Amino acid sequence: MTSRRWFHPNITGIEAEQLLLTRGVHGSFLARPSKSNPGDFTLSVRRNDEVTHIKIQNSGDFYDLYGGEKFATLAELVQYYTEQQDLLRERNGHVIELKYPLNCKDPTSERWYHGHLSGREAEKLLTEKGKAGSFLVRESQSKPGDFVLSVLTHEEKHENLDRKTKVTHVMIRYQQDGKYDVGGGERFDTLADLVDHYKKNPMVEKSGIVVHLKQPFNATRINAANIENRVQELNKVADNSEKPKQGFWEEFEVLQQQECKLLYPRKEGMKPENKSKNRYKNILPFDTTRVEIRDADPDVPGSDYINANYIRGSREEGRQVDDEKFFIATQGCLQNTVSDFWKMVHQENTHVIVMTTKEMERGRREPLRYIWHYQYLSWPDHGVPNEPGGVLWFLEEVNRTQKTIPESGPIVVHCSAGIGRTGTIIVIDILIDIINRQGLDCDIDIPKTIQRVRQQRSGMVQTEAQYKFIYMAVQQYIDTVQKRLEEEQRSKMKEREYSNIKYPPMANSRSKLNMASSRSSSVMTNDDSSSVYENINFKSPQTSFSSNTRR
Repeated sequence: MTSRRWFHPNITGIEAEQLLLTRGVHGSFLARPSKSNPGDFTLSVRRNDEVTHIKIQNSGDFYDLYGGEKFATLAELVQYYTEQQDLLRERNGHVIELKYPLNCKDPTSERWYHGHLSGREAEKLLTEKGKAGSFLVRESQSKPGDFVLSVLTHEEKHENLDRKTKVTHVMIRYQQDGKYDVGGGERFDTLADLVDHYKKNPMVEKSGIVVHLKQPFNATRINAANIENRVQELNKVADNSEKPKQGFWEEFEVLQQQECKLLYPRKEGMKPENKSKNRYKNILPFDTTRVEIRDADPDVPGSDYINANYIRGSREEGRQVDDEKFFIATQGCLQNTVSDFWKMVHQENTHVIVMTTKEMERGRREPLRYIWHYQYLSWPDHGVPNEPGGVLWFLEEVNRTQKTIPESGPIVVHCSAGIGRTGTIIVIDILIDIINRQGLDCDIDIPKTIQRVRQQRSGMVQTEAQYKFIYMAVQQYIDTVQKRLEEEQRSKMKEREYSNIKYPPMANSRSKLNMASSRSSSVMTNDDSSSVYENINFKSPQTSFSSNTRR
């Protein structure tokens, strides 16, 4: 675990409970300084609708849970108990799961802030993709709460050799009064103020090397709850002194430039016997992830071929997720591929098909099975819908149906070529899944998610408009979830007003009533943490879609 953003330097136990119960899910956790024992720490963990607080001792020589394993750093302790899920237990033997770090909010929405990037990762990024003067800010790995300014600088010339670049790391200290400084006397209210100051007033290393902050090296990772700020940053109109196109265009263009790294073999689709099965001759499935028709006739060349790929997008940082949701992305059927399409649907145990075009699809009756075929009718032939509410509502209906069918196979998604609108729908759904599973304060990386999907089918998400639409959809989803959670908290507070009414004493019941009243102050109304974000309504009067059941 490279992230240290689970460390919240300035919150109380009550604030920790409020954060975990409104922003987290079962298994969300954070660490904070102990208020009762200065110098020690507390690990706060959400367990269904309650929060458990675990004391962490800082002896001066090591960290431990007042017994048990000892660690050199707080980060190593947290990582150990996150990876060893069955070791952290209550006295009664019940396991305390540390599954999802509830991240401390980013101190700035500036795109040069990279959060939990390590020093080594910062050096790799800046040396491979930056140029002299490129810089970024990241959180300190060794001192949670502090930050590091990493800058690609020029070393001085040595004899007749050209100057070489190196990465200089400058520690930014976060003071108790909320100010930031680099130890040079100047103190700043925000990280942005500090960076702006040293853009105009370069720092000088002890060796004499001048540290120029020329161009920011922008991050794509964002805290999901702060997506509105990132969208505002990407929507800013560039001034005359900067490049004519920035924001969404710039970020999408960087993504497009990486396509050359994703040229995987597509030999099966190029075979003569399969060429007529491709809607577009150059849009072919990668061999590594293609769907193969099983039980095909071995004497008929190409009988196992269909222009379709498996898409798995819910792996976080390479870690396998339980009950992983996955898709099949495919082209729209041709007259000579309809039979293959239904063979694929049958063999993959698919019960839900998503169609994002207005084209009519021709099918045939298969062995007895109910198939839900959803068709989104409001996606224009060129461009994207005017707003994302309809797509979110549509996906909610699709996923609700998928969840009602035990052990259902992948959702099949198709448009015309099976890459543009298909990719957009799949990426939105993947990101929503991550937010549902980890809570509103999880990290999401939209370009990285698209790149991961493109590794499985070429060209997924085709246009800047589709790219921006993904941001808009995720932003609206998060906004809707936040409003619902706020309403639940308001309802909870109303309940408390009535629960504090004093009735005549009733022997032993008064203390129990008072304890329940104080406990209810931070408990969500949902009984099942796994369904925290269900039943959200995304209303869109302009949206239309059809669904039908086939068997």
